[in-house]
Amino acid sequence: MAEGRFKGLVVMLTGAAGGLGQAAAHRFAAEGAHLVLSDLAEVPLMALARALSEAGAEVLAEPLDVTDEAQVAAHVTRALSRFHRLDVAVNNAGIAPPLMPLTATDAETFDRVMAVNTRSVFLGMKHQLPPMLAAGRGAILNVASAAGLVGAGQMAAYAASKHAVVGMTRAAADEVARRGVRVNAICPSFAATPLYDGIADALASQRAEPRGDADARFTRRIPMGRIATPDEVAEAMLWLTDPANSFMTGQAVAIDGGLTAV
Repeated sequence: MAEGRFKGLVVMLTGAAGGLGQAAAHRFAAEGAHLVLSDLAEVPLMALARALSEAGAEVLAEPLDVTDEAQVAAHVTRALSRFHRLDVAVNNAGIAPPLMPLTATDAETFDRVMAVNTRSVFLGMKHQLPPMLAAGRGAILNVASAAGLVGAGQMAAYAASKHAVVGMTRAAADEVARRGVRVNAICPSFAATPLYDGIADALASQRAEPRGDADARFTRRIPMGRIATPDEVAEAMLWLTDPANSFMTGQAVAIDGGLTAV
């Protein structure tokens, strides 16, 4: 791969087979990073890893249940065995249930969303931080959401999980700032990914309206009048974890076209 701002650095990325994950993986690889990729969806994960390897990137890819501590710990151990360092970790794995009122959300759905979106970040940081602290350097980026900064009707479980990610990010940043490790969160609004498509399709079905009308319901609240592209969010991920961005920690940065500004 071409030389870049992440040349020779090891970047761990969960949820790599999703829309934002794939965009981020390609961008980190283009900047010279060695990649440690994981996702529960093994087939698209391995296809991504092959494409990146064929383009010249060094890649370790493994299917991973990010809610299982033993699997997370073993994944970090294998990454260290392969690359002998861990410079950046992007905890990106996440799910969103169909839009529904809080009173219609069953406890099982709430628990699953909290496990995938919040417990996974806790487990990731628990096992990613020790090698970074031992080296006295590193950056962790937790993927939260604009729904982790403001209220999000019909998305109570999702909003709760992402608010928790923001709080946990700030707590971790406070703990490790003096030891050379930065911890931030990125808070995208909707981006053109399969996760967004699922939400928009569900809304259209719920309201018995064309998909275009559902899309308009989301975009009319965004001052820029559109949703993000995956590459726009990925570029922000790189900026937030760039070693040159060395005095920024404990922040929850909205990438939302102005949604949370009004």
